[in-house]
Amino acid sequence: MKHDTDTNRRRALQIAAGVAALPLLDVATAGMARAAPNVVGVWRLVAATATDASGNKMAVPYGPRGMGIVTLTGDGRMMAVLCDGRPSLPEGAKREYSSYCGNYTFDGSTLTTIVDANSDPARFTAPQVRKVRFEGERMILVPPQVEVNGVKVTRELTWEKISPVSL
Repeated sequence: MKHDTDTNRRRALQIAAGVAALPLLDVATAGMARAAPNVVGVWRLVAATATDASGNKMAVPYGPRGMGIVTLTGDGRMMAVLCDGRPSLPEGAKREYSSYCGNYTFDGSTLTTIVDANSDPARFTAPQVRKVRFEGERMILVPPQVEVNGVKVTRELTWEKISPVSL
């Protein structure tokens, strides 16, 4: 009897909400299926790759021991810092370093940051747009292609969430 009463209440709520055609189970999960993944928190860099237009591997961004941290707040603020984490570099090599911050939006597949402070004003003059995909618990950010020594390069940065709370 209790089950029938609960079912009737849910049906009445569905009708009132204009979702009477959805099965009961779908009403409970309908909103969840469309929700964007939660990017809020602190993420650490765990891998980076670079490939040319033919898919050939290029030099690893930020060296073989890349270090990075990204924090994204619930109110739309972000900060990213990345560098080559090796204690010393081969002679003649330049240490890669990048940092920026700003207000961001995330629509579930694209992270866009309006940069308001950065380490390289020439490089961060436009909004920073990153395609985003998730593989399990990891977030992969894909910036637009860049040209390096005449070769178009696509980078992918893989991040692991280390805290659900932002800095």
